[in-house]
Amino acid sequence: MGTCASSHLTTKQSGSIKFPSAEVVHHDGRRQEFRRWITAEEILSLHPNCYLCNSDSMVINSNAPQLPKDHVLQFGQIYFLLPLSKSHTPLSLQDLCALAIKASTGVNNCFDYY
Repeated sequence: MGTCASSHLTTKQSGSIKFPSAEVVHHDGRRQEFRRWITAEEILSLHPNCYLCNSDSMVINSNAPQLPKDHVLQFGQIYFLLPLSKSHTPLSLQDLCALAIKASTGVNNCFDYY
């Protein structure tokens, strides 16, 4: 009786359908959108000189915490792929602003979809 709905609903934005996904922003500004479950380890295997962090855990004057390899990226979250060389450097306000710009620039541009 009634209808069955997925827990991962699509929403309409600007006349187009938005599928649930996790977004990874690379340090060079390139962005990938994952529409399937993927672990941090799968992403890091292609980028061995980088680490992955969740945008929600990044704060000024602290190191961006690395996600564990078995972490499954969550739909609706933004993640940053940063150089390992910066993993022990506290994030400045300028760093966070630059990352925010990379995450928001070209919102309507094409992503790499997976």
